[in-house]
Parts: sequence; structure tokens; C-alpha cells
Amino acid sequence: MKVQNISAVTDDLLQLWEHACKRLLTHRGGVELYATIRRDAPSGELLETLVDGGYVWTIANEDQLLGFAIVRQNVVEGIFVDHPSRRQKAATTLLNALVSSEAAPKDGFALPGDRGMKSLYESFGWKARLITMRGE
Repeated sequence: MKVQNISAVTDDLLQLWEHACKRLLTHRGGVELYATIRRDAPSGELLETLVDGGYVWTIANEDQLLGFAIVRQNVVEGIFVDHPSRRQKAATTLLNALVSSEAAPKDGFALPGDRGMKSLYESFGWKARLITMRGE
């Protein structure tokens, strides 16, 4: 598997991005995480803004794009691996490449109830240090 920081939006990335956003926005806490990732960028331009800023890393095998990560200011804001590629260590390989890089992330976001993401971070020795609770 190959991990790389990308400099242009491809059709494969756009398709994976749209799938990730659809899943994110239906998950508890997903709307808030999307707003955190979006910051001031218009929704329709978010992926381009992230790619142009050098914040998007992808993982691919010889045939296809498997997933991507958004990393800004030493924080993994999101990791998404396409469902058929899960359980093949794509997310682990991607996070391993990120933590081995010069600007290694020190923190990562995980949504409530996303045991898979929490387990991934814990496998790298990361510990939860802030949980935001909200009364609605």
C-alpha cells in the first residue's frame, strides 16, 4: 500500500469524499466534526481547500484508492477507509505513515460510539484526553 500527500483532487478521491461525508453527517457528532473540519471554507469547496493546503493524505493499492486522512496542525481530523477495504490494515498503515512523518500528528478526533477509530488510536498508544459533552 502506498501513502502520499496529494496535490490535486481526483475523481476517485471525490467519490470517496462524498461517501465519507454522507456517512459522517449521519453519525452522532458528525455535523459538529464536519463544521470543525470545514472551518471557514464553503462546503462545496472544502475538499479542494484541504487538498490545496496539503492536509489530505491518501492510501492506495496498485488498483485503487482505499482511503484518506485529513491532518492539520498535528491533529488527525478524520480518517476514512472505503468499506470493502476495511479489515485490511489500510487505516493502520495510513496512521503509521502519518506518525512517522516529520510533522507527526499528536492528536486525533473520534466520534462518539466509533469504537473502530478509538481502537485504532489506542493501538498507537494514544489516550483520550478530552471528551465534549453537550446538553440538548
